[in-house]
Amino acid sequence: MNILFVGDIFGQPGRVAVGKIIPLLKKKHKIDFVIVNGENAAGGIGITADTARELFDYGVDVITTGNHIWKQKDIIEYIKSEPNLVRPLNFPPETPGKGSVVIEKKGLKVGVINILGRIFMSEIDCPFRVAAEEIKNISKQTPIIIVDIHAEATSEKKAIGWFFDGLVSAVVGTHTHVQTADERILPSGTAYISDVGMTGSMDSVIGIKREIAIRRFLTQLPIKFEVAQDNVQMNAVLLSINKKGKANSIKRIQVGLGKK
Repeated sequence: MNILFVGDIFGQPGRVAVGKIIPLLKKKHKIDFVIVNGENAAGGIGITADTARELFDYGVDVITTGNHIWKQKDIIEYIKSEPNLVRPLNFPPETPGKGSVVIEKKGLKVGVINILGRIFMSEIDCPFRVAAEEIKNISKQTPIIIVDIHAEATSEKKAIGWFFDGLVSAVVGTHTHVQTADERILPSGTAYISDVGMTGSMDSVIGIKREIAIRRFLTQLPIKFEVAQDNVQMNAVLLSINKKGKANSIKRIQVGLGKK
């Protein structure tokens, strides 16, 4: 099975890139399953019901999220009825939505788990322990399991990768919006990358207009961020997973829409 995982979609430019590029990649790489991180798909912070539906209409199978999932109010009700939009598993049990999903596609079941890191983040349950329990449950249904670790610290992501090596098909990092070059297959067959990157403007500061971000750093004033529009690029990884749930390959992808 060929699985495409798309890095953090940032605002309307990122959604446009998804709509234009995913059909091309599906055809070129014979992609069977598409996962995207969409926690910043609505105006660069959070996700709405409408933006989630837009991404699903583009052929996305599962949307993962992260620490900004609750920034848009209408998502609280929408996530209750949309199982293919997942929030971090290690939020409190009373939180709306679910932290994982299993979907059957082309005769094979794919499990997707979303977890949130704790270093430089808000207090939350241990991602190692809650994910370990969920992996036990999902592995009864399928050996093909993809974990999105939405975290700030590379050390925490690396530790998650090693902890679950051989238990899941892939551990992919999101959140920093900068694609790393450390993709590899770990010794027991799990694909790993510290961060898939961002789908949005590359001529920006992690998706924000660079002049605004620079002014914020220089003045320390609470300046309102705006989504950058120029030089839009999709960052993703292409995973080849066999029927036993082991990764055959992981390949970084960078596809641009070009500068305006």
